[in-house]
Amino acid sequence: MQSILILGAGKSSTYLIDFLLESAGPKQRTVTVADVSEKIAAEKVKSNPFASAVAIDIDNVQARQSLIQKSDLVVSMLPAFLHPIIAKDCLDLGKHFFTASYESEELRKLGSDIKAKNLLFLNECGLDPGIDHMSAMRIIEQEKKEGNEILSFKSYCGGVLAPESEDNPWKYKFTWNPRNVVLAGQGVSKYIQNGQNKFIPYHKLFERIEKVSFGKVGDFDGYANRDSLRYRSIYGLESIPTMLRGTLRRSGFCQAWNVFVQLGMTDDSFESDFPEDITYSGFLNSFLPFHPSKTTVEKLREYLPGIDQEVMSKIEWLGLFSNNKLPLTKGSPAAILQKILEAKWQLNLTDKDMVVLQHQFEVKGSFGTKEIISSLVCKGENQEYTSMAKTVGLPLAIAIDLFLDGKIKYRGLQIPVQKEFYEPILNSLEEKGIVFEEIEKPKKP
Repeated sequence: MQSILILGAGKSSTYLIDFLLESAGPKQRTVTVADVSEKIAAEKVKSNPFASAVAIDIDNVQARQSLIQKSDLVVSMLPAFLHPIIAKDCLDLGKHFFTASYESEELRKLGSDIKAKNLLFLNECGLDPGIDHMSAMRIIEQEKKEGNEILSFKSYCGGVLAPESEDNPWKYKFTWNPRNVVLAGQGVSKYIQNGQNKFIPYHKLFERIEKVSFGKVGDFDGYANRDSLRYRSIYGLESIPTMLRGTLRRSGFCQAWNVFVQLGMTDDSFESDFPEDITYSGFLNSFLPFHPSKTTVEKLREYLPGIDQEVMSKIEWLGLFSNNKLPLTKGSPAAILQKILEAKWQLNLTDKDMVVLQHQFEVKGSFGTKEIISSLVCKGENQEYTSMAKTVGLPLAIAIDLFLDGKIKYRGLQIPVQKEFYEPILNSLEEKGIVFEEIEKPKKP
């Protein structure tokens, strides 16, 4: 029997586990779900006779490697910083390794050894990265096949709220890892436009936004991801004049979030130790210049004069002008801000999340120049079966199924940009309701 080990039973693993459990019996496979909490793992396994749930301490090397040794294929749904540890175990023990996360520099260093052992280490097979790669490559290769030239490619993706659940001024709640949301965009974002390399430092990122429209679900703001340049060669678009990959938030979010960036409240590089009785207003005030008599609101308006009333309303709704006691007094500014946001941006039982993804192509051919807009809108069902879990987990589960069926022959360190990956995975996703709508139109002069 083929044995699959899934490390991590968090929110994003729900659809992944369900998919693999459904085929476990018919395909004579066993599935082991390991998590810090055996109870959470057991809830995901649902008494399936071909599955087991176990508790795991990642720091216990012997126990961790023993689990991996018993498996044919290991799926890491753990936080990204733990992937290299699991990948190194898989390499040493001769096991295949699959994850939805970005291919890291640590894994690239293992590339030649992975290939030498004839193993498949598949990364970036979730939503973003993952579905974005595969859906883009399907269009890119089709246009190239027809002899056309791609002049511009922009791709934006976001995990947001379904319109019916946008019940706060930010029109946002946490649908995935809160820490990643708070730290999003840090570093320098790089892309190319009209043949010129462009760089956006973090403190300017949320001021450089583009409007992205999705018809019935409305407009969003797109801001650049960290490094779009490396994907030119990955996508086979080495000489493309314009290429940008970005993240989506509901219109108005970025202007308000930029206040936190400008003040330094998303900084994770140092730890603060506030008095036990400090208030929300006191926390915000600690990032503003001193004045003996002005209020926090007055100082904020003076320090960042571009703030409008809509932005002030968002900040006020979070309670940051209040005298309520701060829920966390020790930690980095980012950690304290995250704690504040977790209380306000928590999904309610009836809330539904939504994934929005859009590719924008400009293509030149014998017909002249055309635009291709390819859009995906996927709504979640409830708090457990979210669109984020669906779009992150299903592509990875389908890839695992195809590989164990012998339908994927690639080995080495890979991301799913080859047709052998993306064609069957996208076809299966369409059967699950994850479908892109494409619009082609002549480009206006």
